Amino acid sequence: MADCRKFSLQRLLKSFTFAGKGVLWIWLSEPNFRVHCVALALATIFGFALKISLPEWIAVVICSGMVLGAEAVNSAIEVLADATHPEPDPLVGQAKDAAAGAVLLVAVAAFAVGAIIFLPKLWQLISTAIQSGSPT
Repeated sequence: MADCRKFSLQRLLKSFTFAGKGVLWIWLSEPNFRVHCVALALATIFGFALKISLPEWIAVVICSGMVLGAEAVNSAIEVLADATHPEPDPLVGQAKDAAAGAVLLVAVAAFAVGAIIFLPKLWQLISTAIQSGSPT
């Protein structure tokens, strides 16, 4: 009997197809996922404009991945909970609230990292513009 867990390029490509379908579904059905993607796009634009360092880019990438991943897991939990227990249930509600809370915690941490990285650079840019525009 063949081991179904043996590596296969065909199985690997199929798993990427399923994952891509999942990301597309999240994009099309979850407004919060799109909001997080817009925040990532803005962070990327600011990152290039403000010339953030490699360690700062790593922090932005990790935080962005964590937020988008948490949003995906939250969406999966909500869909699975609704499919298996469509009628209101306090425990299902608690699970869904906890998953949403996890997204909030990761998003707040990502926002804090973004503030630590971008605010000093923006402040320096504004201060320099003010100083160069004022007569001395």
